[in-house]
Amino acid sequence: MANFPELTNDLIIRAALGEKTSHVPVWVMRQAGRYLPEFRQLRQHHSFFDICRTPELACDATLMPIRRFDLDAAIIFSDILVIPQALGIDVQMVDSVGPVLDPLTNPSDIKTKVKADNDIDQQLDYVYKAITLTRHSLQGKVPLIGFAGAPFTLMSYMVEGKGSKTLSNVKKWLYQSPVESHHLLDLLATSITTFLVSQVRAGAQMLQIFESNAGFLGPTQFDQFCLPYLSKISKTVKEQLREQELPSVPITVFAKDAHYALDKLCDKTISNYDVVSLDWTIQPQMARTIARDGVTLQGNLDPCALYSNQDDLDYLVEQMVNEFGTERYIANLGHGIYPDMSPESVNTFVNGVHKHSRRYNLQKDCI
Repeated sequence: MANFPELTNDLIIRAALGEKTSHVPVWVMRQAGRYLPEFRQLRQHHSFFDICRTPELACDATLMPIRRFDLDAAIIFSDILVIPQALGIDVQMVDSVGPVLDPLTNPSDIKTKVKADNDIDQQLDYVYKAITLTRHSLQGKVPLIGFAGAPFTLMSYMVEGKGSKTLSNVKKWLYQSPVESHHLLDLLATSITTFLVSQVRAGAQMLQIFESNAGFLGPTQFDQFCLPYLSKISKTVKEQLREQELPSVPITVFAKDAHYALDKLCDKTISNYDVVSLDWTIQPQMARTIARDGVTLQGNLDPCALYSNQDDLDYLVEQMVNEFGTERYIANLGHGIYPDMSPESVNTFVNGVHKHSRRYNLQKDCI
């Protein structure tokens, strides 16, 4: 491990571990991105994946929101689709379309298109270099989060070839070719585990898994094709960190629209995650009732709430903090921030979380 600067703001780490904090920590999914004028300027000179693959540029993009806002964490600038790329799948970021992949058109393509023997660490060394550089560049101001896409979400992109409103192609695989589907999901889970452990070795202080397409499945398919691999990743990452004498870091799972699985995601004997991130359709009171002791919740303001005027937004943030409380809680949006969002609204959101959670704690201490 590199000799990193001492961390001066560890609020999010302590909240993830269930320790008391003076106020609620806050960060924003996709906080380094197109809503920032300085990032749009960077994109005029560099393609999306060029930024991802150039450690200095990825570091600069990661730090942009940290320079602007009083955030309690940075998340490395990267993309969930670097894993398919590392496995030999062509991925292009197309303007006004999003990611476009060379799709797996049938299960036999797993053998011909997916290079299972590729060295993940070698292929993704640029991510690790970006993490190490960023960790030093943060100078201990806030922790650095590493991340990866979850197996089913990555499989969805690999089969569909791009985003989809139905995921009918990949779901057809689940029904018609379950054995081959499990083979691909297991292959992805192994690669993701390697990737996450190496991110910690490079300097990541927290990890997050994005199962963004969980809402396309029902409970039965989630239990068959998502949950076993989410659980395998969290348990194996923690085991390998111990075996390799690397730092133990909190791990977050975000399974968007998976209301039906919240009880299992919050059960550490099943999923083994320290933090469960919630989308905006889940009521805080319900999540608190379901969450077991030992699990921190993250979320879950509707990203569109940032379109509100600043006074209304401040009220919505206050309401969210009051409903979640300030223990075992990390504030965030219920999904990624949108490209046309005003930076002023992000500032109102972040400052509002700090202000209202401090007030909440003061009132609680006076009772």
